[in-house]
Amino acid sequence: MSVGIEITTIAERPDLAPLVAGWLWEAFWREAGHGLAETRAAVEASVARSGPPQAFVLLAGGEPVATASLVAGDLAAFPELTPWLAGLFVLPAVRGQGHARRLIARVEAAARQAGSAAIWLYTGDAEGLYARAGWDVVERLPHGAGTLALMRRDLTGEE
Repeated sequence: MSVGIEITTIAERPDLAPLVAGWLWEAFWREAGHGLAETRAAVEASVARSGPPQAFVLLAGGEPVATASLVAGDLAAFPELTPWLAGLFVLPAVRGQGHARRLIARVEAAARQAGSAAIWLYTGDAEGLYARAGWDVVERLPHGAGTLALMRRDLTGEE
């Protein structure tokens, strides 16, 4: 029996903002020193109809299980680069089912629909996932004891 997959937005389902904010805060924002209220405000503001900021939520069988966003900027050192795929998170219990790939494609489509020729992201530990999805490493950046990969995806000529 196959589970129905749907991708919605926070604009369409504002009731999901607290849940998504909790995921993002636990996964990324808490360690970065941001508060949960700040995270929730950012998610709640991610309701653009076109272009950034948009927050997407993947539902499997009607249940929210993953999220990703299209944002204008994500690394202060690169204010000229826009837009960005940010905050990709899949619940651990449902990883390995293609949800990340679906969300990557949805964020890319939103950037393309807004007229972007390329989209950016950075990652410390998921470079392989993005490379398999067609992203290229542009630069490696020192970060703490390790490095981050700054990655770019060309959106021209694709549908």
